Amino acid sequence: MPQGHSPAATPPLSIVIATRESRLALWQAEHVQALLRAQGHTVELLGMTTKGDQILDRSLSKVGGKGLFVKELEVALEEGRAHIAVHSLKDVPMELPEGFVLACVMEREDPRDAFVSPRYASLADLPQGAVVGTSSLRRQVLLQALRPDLKIEPLRGNLDTRLRKLDEGQYDGIVLAAAGLKRLGLESRIRTAFEPDTMLPAAGQGALGIEVRGERQDLVDALAPLAHQATWLTVAAERAVSRAMGGSCSMPLAAHATLSNDVLHIDAAWGDPDGRAPLVRAQAHGPVATLVQAEALGTAVAERLRAGGARGVDPASRPQD
Repeated sequence: MPQGHSPAATPPLSIVIATRESRLALWQAEHVQALLRAQGHTVELLGMTTKGDQILDRSLSKVGGKGLFVKELEVALEEGRAHIAVHSLKDVPMELPEGFVLACVMEREDPRDAFVSPRYASLADLPQGAVVGTSSLRRQVLLQALRPDLKIEPLRGNLDTRLRKLDEGQYDGIVLAAAGLKRLGLESRIRTAFEPDTMLPAAGQGALGIEVRGERQDLVDALAPLAHQATWLTVAAERAVSRAMGGSCSMPLAAHATLSNDVLHIDAAWGDPDGRAPLVRAQAHGPVATLVQAEALGTAVAERLRAGGARGVDPASRPQD
C-alpha cells in the first residue's frame, strides 16, 4: 500500500491478466507478468479488444471517454475470466465501478509529452500553419497556447498506427506520451520532450495501475511488492484534480505532481477548447504522507482552477458507456 504496507509473503496464486492487444498494452501486461512470476505466481494473459480500440473514426470525448479502453477488461474480471487488469493510468476513469479497486500503482516512467516529426526538430521549428496530430483536448489547448497558428488535426489509433500516419505524411508532427515510446524501444523517434512547465502532462501519465475486484484481498497482497509509494501519492493528487473538476477525456485538463522530501508540488491547467478563454493555471504544495493528504491537495488545486475561471463538468452530464 502507499503507506508502506508490506504484507507477509503471499502464497503462490494462479493469476490471469486481462489486457488490450495493442503492442504497448501487451508490453505493460507482460512486464507485470514477469514481475509476478518472479514472486512465484503462475501468470497468464487474456488478450482482448476494447471499444476504444475499435472506434477510430471519432474522438474519445464524443463516444464515451477513455473508459472505453477498460470496460471489457472489467467485465472479464467480474465474470472471473481474468483476475487483474493492467492499465495506463491516464486511461482509467476517475471513479471506478462499484466493486473494483485500484490495487497497485507502479513506478512511473517519463511522464512528459513528446514531439515526434520526421522533418522538424521541435515545435518551434514548425512552419506557420503546420499540421499537428493529436486527439487529446488537453494537448490541443496547450498546443494552441504555445502556437496559435498551428492546425491541430485528430489522430486516433494505437501508437504504431499514429506513427504510421505521421510517416505517410498526414501530419507535420504529432504529440505522444514519451513513456509509451520508451517502453517500446522507440525513444529515437522523440525529437523533443516537452518539459512539464511548457506542456503539462495528463493526470497519471506514464504510470501503470492494476485493477482488481475489491473482495480479492489475496490479489491486493500479491500486488503490494509492485507498488511504488511516491508514484501512488503523486498520481492520487493528479487524479483528485480531475475528479473534482468532473474530469474525463472530454475535459481539456492537465495535472502533474512531484514529490520531494515528503513535500508534494502539484501544477494543473485548464483550457477552453473553443479558444474563447485564456489558459487557467493553478498550483499548490504541502507535506504529504498519505493518499488522503495527496487527494486533499489535488482538490485544493481544482478549487483554484475554478476560482481562476476554469469550468468543470457536472458529473451527471458526462458521456456514459
